[in-house]
Amino acid sequence: MQKLSSIIIFYRPFFFWSFAVNILLTVFNPKIIPAISIKLILVIFLWFILSRVNGGKVINLYKDVGISTFKLFGSIFLIDILITLVYLLVIKEFI
Repeated sequence: MQKLSSIIIFYRPFFFWSFAVNILLTVFNPKIIPAISIKLILVIFLWFILSRVNGGKVINLYKDVGISTFKLFGSIFLIDILITLVYLLVIKEFI
């Protein structure tokens, strides 16, 4: 349970950026497969940026809790995809 709460705490600052990307995806191309691809690219970019900032101290903090880098960013990707899918399915009903 501590690991899941740590992952959610890590994801919380990125939630609003993710929602902004969801809105942009809705404007340009509200299809599911391109949205998943774009979210995957953004998570990889986030991993790259955070591994370079301060020598990866942010990621090392989560390694100390027992969460590997792959598990951390994989969980973030799954949470983000779940939110994106729900958002796109709801928006498609109104478009």
